[in-house]
Amino acid sequence: MQSRGVVKSRASLSAVRSCLLLLFIHMSAPVEARRVHGARAQSRRVQQQQQQPPAHRERVEGAESFPLDFTAVEGNMDNFMVQIKNLAQSLYPCSAQKLDQDMKLHFLKNVSVTCNDGSAAGYYIKESKGSKRWLLFLEGGWYCFNRQTCDSRYETMRRLMSSTKWPQTKTGTGILSPQPEENPHWWNANMVFIPYCSSDVWSGATPKTDHSDYAFMGSLIIKEVVNELLTKGLDNAKVLLLAGSSAGGTGVLLNVDYVAEQLESQGHRGVQVRGLADSGWFLDNKQYKLTDCLDTISCAPTEAIKRGIRYWGGLVPESCRQAHVGEEWNCFFGYKVFPMLKSPVFVVQWLFDEAQLTADNIHLTGQPVHEGQWRYIQNLGQELRSTLRDVPAMFAPACLSHELITRSYWMDIQVKGTSLPRALHCWDRSLQANNHINSSNHNHLKHKTQPMRGCPLHLIDSCPWPHCNPSCPTIRDQLTGQEMSVIQFLKHMGFDVQKMAQQQGMDPRKLLGMLNNGS
Repeated sequence: MQSRGVVKSRASLSAVRSCLLLLFIHMSAPVEARRVHGARAQSRRVQQQQQQPPAHRERVEGAESFPLDFTAVEGNMDNFMVQIKNLAQSLYPCSAQKLDQDMKLHFLKNVSVTCNDGSAAGYYIKESKGSKRWLLFLEGGWYCFNRQTCDSRYETMRRLMSSTKWPQTKTGTGILSPQPEENPHWWNANMVFIPYCSSDVWSGATPKTDHSDYAFMGSLIIKEVVNELLTKGLDNAKVLLLAGSSAGGTGVLLNVDYVAEQLESQGHRGVQVRGLADSGWFLDNKQYKLTDCLDTISCAPTEAIKRGIRYWGGLVPESCRQAHVGEEWNCFFGYKVFPMLKSPVFVVQWLFDEAQLTADNIHLTGQPVHEGQWRYIQNLGQELRSTLRDVPAMFAPACLSHELITRSYWMDIQVKGTSLPRALHCWDRSLQANNHINSSNHNHLKHKTQPMRGCPLHLIDSCPWPHCNPSCPTIRDQLTGQEMSVIQFLKHMGFDVQKMAQQQGMDPRKLLGMLNNGS
């Protein structure tokens, strides 16, 4: 399988080179259409490029073009148009050929590490030859915590428990995108997407047996993927960013130190292991309305994790386990496990996370919320702010949403004038400046990460209600599907301008004007 992949990759590269050569030949043909000094300059550039290493040459070719003088063809426009037509027809196969930018599915060679139903676990990968940066992404998708909830999940969300219907390729978006316009700082990294099929918040280490209905092997899946990637170039990496959203974000907090220790124990001390936890910083707060723990959605996160960790045979970071012996469920909540982590982690968290509200039994079903719910939502934002106070690198917009880093609009959201890609780039630079390496002396360096000048890292909105940040994602009415302005949304949620202005010590008319302007 591997040799066929290599042949296909070389064939694709050869096709692209052929197209580029064809383009060069056609554009070179009407010599009379080019300025003399342009031709000489182009010749010099070609000679220089031939002396340069391939990686640099590709960058130069992408940045340069040669000047054309169209006055030379004014007397022979018909011939010129024939040349253009021939060029377009010749290049058609190149434009029709799909560029090899998707991630390809690989099943794990170790067949004993499986999805819930015993089918093979695996990963999608797009290698970037020459890059020493690796991004491993953990998919999210809630969990199940007993036979009843797992049976229900298998019937309704089988893709999250089995690999039998996984597609052969996956297109990366957001921080997984190979397009520099969408992903300015990580587009050229080696991209790895690990599908979530263990339903255990990436914590389990329990195989399927004759006496058990399902396997829960999330933690072991990550370990096996890392082992396989070491044979594909990860052993020479400088940076490994373990990222994830929702349950995958919590999975980052649970596994980032395990991955660092795994690489270190195998002698790969030069790889800097970091974490990026998106929408996985859940609170073990009291639900708005207490319910019996009958299904995944309505069951309080605390109770669900208590039941789940026993059912999964879940693993947590050793330092956190020792601090919560017998109550290891505490380690699934960000503000409790984060202070004990050795690896640096960047936290991305909406202050009004939809999954948190759902777990707290606040359902925004199209009906205006009443005052008690509104107060609960505001308090949730305040609680999240307080738990994030001591996190040195974070991005927390005051929006009602869930997940961000793989959204195509992830560059549009800003906190205090800084976008998330910019903040992550600042974090990357600050870690490099601190010479942070993955070794035994790095235990508490993450707390000493200093922002560089003009490069903020601790970004959290201070406004007190959902969507008070004008860059928040578009809100749609759940009944009509129509877009809503901020003030329409807040009124829809039972927002009282008079009372809110009084709480903020503002004139109601001024507050109304701010909302209309998206401030």
